[in-house]
Amino acid sequence: MSVRAAAGVRSAIGSRVRVEGSIGDRIMRGLCIAGALVAVLALADVIYEVIHGAAPAISKLGLGFLVATDWAPNLLHFGALPMLFGTGAVAAIALIIATPASLAIAIYLAMLAPAPVRAIVGPLVELLAAIPSVILGLWGIIVFAPLIQQIEPTLHSVLGFLPIFGAPQTTGLSIFTAGVLVTVMVIPIIASLSRDLFMSVPRELIDGAEALGATRWEVIRGIVLPTTFSGVTAAVMLGLGRALGEAIAVASVIGGATAAVQPSLLLPGNTLAARITIEIQYIENRLQQASLFYLALILLAMSLAVNLLARWIARRYDVHRTFV
Repeated sequence: MSVRAAAGVRSAIGSRVRVEGSIGDRIMRGLCIAGALVAVLALADVIYEVIHGAAPAISKLGLGFLVATDWAPNLLHFGALPMLFGTGAVAAIALIIATPASLAIAIYLAMLAPAPVRAIVGPLVELLAAIPSVILGLWGIIVFAPLIQQIEPTLHSVLGFLPIFGAPQTTGLSIFTAGVLVTVMVIPIIASLSRDLFMSVPRELIDGAEALGATRWEVIRGIVLPTTFSGVTAAVMLGLGRALGEAIAVASVIGGATAAVQPSLLLPGNTLAARITIEIQYIENRLQQASLFYLALILLAMSLAVNLLARWIARRYDVHRTFV
């Protein structure tokens, strides 16, 4: 290397060091670190406050709280099993309906739709996520619940041999109604993330399959879906996290029942988030408040577990590593 070239390299390195060590760079680095610390401290404080608030119920009720079915604040009887069942049932209904619908939307937008249609439909799907849950709850009470009220008798007459489709109520407020309503809130999450994953599949893989004579459906089935399977799974898990934590919309249409677990999805029920939302304003005694915090602790643990699992799946089976 010539002396002039070596001098140029040293000058470039020196300039890079000066840029990286500039005041603006240090300020930006400090702001990023401060933001990360604030997020960690906020999460730690939330966890501490929830555990602290639930401590009296944990010490008095123990793990039996998870399997008890009574919820009578005036008698100091508290049990989380009906709410656990309702939370799981609502989330399961939402995912069973939302997952295939979201994948169909994502495949259409990423692989089949013309560019003008994609530019219009894509933002409209994402706009569903921007609708406040209280608006969806109001719509659910006024429009959606009466519609489900007309559908539930048909479900019972056709599928009544299954316990989950027992005799419906006359109000249309049920676990099934809540699950279908939450589906509307989950679809934009899974559909948007899946569309981005489908569009990130290397073009050479698609072109190679089409050059070998594969049809569009064969490309989707044999290339796009297997390549993005882990990412789509993580997107579904994030949708599950939204379904578990929804409160206002669910509380509006689920009926608010706290009795023993009923196997039928066409009966009123309750969820962890909905129970907390409804009852936190009407505390009768200290144990009731602690029991609500106990419900919040269970919900927090479930949500954190789902989100951590989604991130683990995305990192463990990162589809892009295959092509690096």
